[in-house]
Amino acid sequence: MRIDVDTFKVLEILVEEGSFAKAAERLHKAQSAVSYQVKKLEHHLGVKLFCRDQYRAELTPEGRVILAEGQKLLQYLANIEHLASKFSDGWEPKLELIVDGSLPMEPIMKALKRMTLENIPTKIQLNVEFLAGVQARFERDQADLMLVKDYRTGPHYRPQSLPDITTILVVSSSHPLANTHDVSLLELQSHVELTIEDSSSDIHYHDELQFGGDKVFYLSGFIMKKNALEMGLGFGWMPDFLIHQELASGEMVEVDFTGGSRYTFTPKLVSTMERPLGKAGQLFTEFILDEFAKAELSYSL
Repeated sequence: MRIDVDTFKVLEILVEEGSFAKAAERLHKAQSAVSYQVKKLEHHLGVKLFCRDQYRAELTPEGRVILAEGQKLLQYLANIEHLASKFSDGWEPKLELIVDGSLPMEPIMKALKRMTLENIPTKIQLNVEFLAGVQARFERDQADLMLVKDYRTGPHYRPQSLPDITTILVVSSSHPLANTHDVSLLELQSHVELTIEDSSSDIHYHDELQFGGDKVFYLSGFIMKKNALEMGLGFGWMPDFLIHQELASGEMVEVDFTGGSRYTFTPKLVSTMERPLGKAGQLFTEFILDEFAKAELSYSL
């Protein structure tokens, strides 16, 4: 015999009303039907739930514990019904976003915070990759969105441009290149280059911003790269939003490279028509575009 979950609701009402008669009236049932439903549960569990020798219908100690667990079950069921109703309204169960680690995370976090205020059922997963690893992960996981620095276009992709980001070739103020003018490529290659390791497994991918020297340190993220730059380990490209303060204070210096020390790119927020976005994906897209636009405005002030 399976437990009739509705019986736990009957137990709740019995406790609230204090008698079988009043509970039966509220439930629009005969008192005998309510009493039978409770006795049936007691028989199934082998536990006495109510003290019937009292004026009011009072739970036994065992009954209080079982009712508490039953209320949890009722809440779980209510949650399931709530989720089902949301999903039937077009909210997808899961939304996955792949982000290039060279892009600012603050606008993305603000967009995520706005999503939490919407009280939607969609679970959101955010993964960070670098360079070609972003698109590789996007395709491998069949993710919903990728926020990418660069990618291989295709007929099914739907890109939306985000505000431009500038990367600057920098060193610590203590590094020899900090005080060198008109640095040639050969001179640059004589120092250690600090770069981010591509997180894809594509051995044919080549980062065009690398300088091709023999002294290269591959790092796993921009926080580590920034620390290495601050310690004077070498030179490297950094997104301007990560080093505003260090450049202003003089802790970092822009390298006077003859080939150019600044590179600007337009990141893209990309979805694919092969996996159309649901309501959560569309809303998240709206929030991300809005937060990046706000961030661009604040940077320009």
